[in-house]
Amino acid sequence: MSETVQIPSLKHDGTIPAYVARPAGPPKAAIVVIPEIFGVNPGIRQKADKWAAAGYLAVAPDIFWRFAPGVELNPDVEAELNEAFGYFQQYDAADGVYDIESAIKWIRHDAGIAKVGCTGYCLGGRLAYMAAARTDVDASVGYYGVMIDTMLDEAHHIAKPLMLHIPTADHLVAPAAQAAIHAALDDHPRVTLHDYAGLDHGFAAEMGDRRDEAGAQLADARTEAFLKEHLA
Repeated sequence: MSETVQIPSLKHDGTIPAYVARPAGPPKAAIVVIPEIFGVNPGIRQKADKWAAAGYLAVAPDIFWRFAPGVELNPDVEAELNEAFGYFQQYDAADGVYDIESAIKWIRHDAGIAKVGCTGYCLGGRLAYMAAARTDVDASVGYYGVMIDTMLDEAHHIAKPLMLHIPTADHLVAPAAQAAIHAALDDHPRVTLHDYAGLDHGFAAEMGDRRDEAGAQLADARTEAFLKEHLA
């Protein structure tokens, strides 16, 4: 079962539209699915649906709701890719963390589910890292997060488990940025890093040209095991 709900913003600046996929039975926990720069498109909804099929309540907030509500873009279409980059330039990631925190609060208080994790992709991967440092989410997973290397001074705030998936040929996260992430986080007691040799940004997309089937299945299996452990 799926529906769109309106989640009150903790900033009191409106309500956040969110795609919600519900499991057939009582949820074992909840997952906030944080989109890429392409909105809550069919790929993100499919990720949420997969979590619901695995027994979780899945909530995918519209992170661009303040200036491009309801936008759904295809990364394989150049014009839509460029449109997405434009939205990324407008976006305030600090607002995004408030939106994730709003979703966590809604899940715990309105949906009545205590354990909440998050998974994020691209910009959402950065937000998953920020959520680990700035919210009380129980566990976070980031896929090919951008600009994490610029926020490593927040790593000491990470109190709950965080996993990051890092494709080594990511054309949006340079080797120097990847090295900085490893240098700062390899020894962090709550952080797990996985490298994917030769894979590029977007390798775990549900559909489209960017997906690498073997890499996506490996990363998703690691994510599922990680969240199963830490949301039990």
